[in-house]
Amino acid sequence: MPDGPETPYVGIVSFEIRDITGLVLAGGRGSRMGGVDKGLQEHRGVPLALHALRRLAPQVGRVMLSANRNLEAYRSMGAPVWADEISDYPGPLAGMLAGLAHCDTPFLATVPCDTPDFPCDLVARLMQGLQDAGNEMAMAFTREEGKLCRQPVFSLMNVSVRDSMNAFVRSGEGNVGLWASRQRCAQVVFEETGAFFNANTLDELQRLQGGE
Repeated sequence: MPDGPETPYVGIVSFEIRDITGLVLAGGRGSRMGGVDKGLQEHRGVPLALHALRRLAPQVGRVMLSANRNLEAYRSMGAPVWADEISDYPGPLAGMLAGLAHCDTPFLATVPCDTPDFPCDLVARLMQGLQDAGNEMAMAFTREEGKLCRQPVFSLMNVSVRDSMNAFVRSGEGNVGLWASRQRCAQVVFEETGAFFNANTLDELQRLQGGE
């Protein structure tokens, strides 16, 4: 794998996708789906995590998976798999933290496994927002009934945020949005709200199959 440049995030004028590692988050309990391993549930004949991995891969230089069970099934998808460093499923921030620990590029982009139709230019638009603001991270937002709604696990961050995230998670906190609000975080608005529809339940997963 190529090594990422040591260019700092502030003042970047251009970037290459090899500067970015992509992480698919599939390490949750799947509570609202009856406790099943959500990333292994099929979407149009393909496991959700693999679908997300394939959609993310062209947007970044390399990809990884965050998972906490059925690790061999995830490894068979052809990307490195990292479990949370903190036990008992503390939430997506723990998966992000594990990704940052194994990220050897300047930036990490994260997506959840349960939103298979996220934009194919997601990472480029997040990077543009980060650069325009000179910030250390960027997060996706959508509009719902005229209000901006945070999509917190769709994020792009410089690896420099790891210490802040580590301290936050180990203090017992797990809210991605709350942590991000304490960083220099650019808001990147995506008008295609439907692209961020996520399958939290089996009924919602069934709706995705029919394209409803």
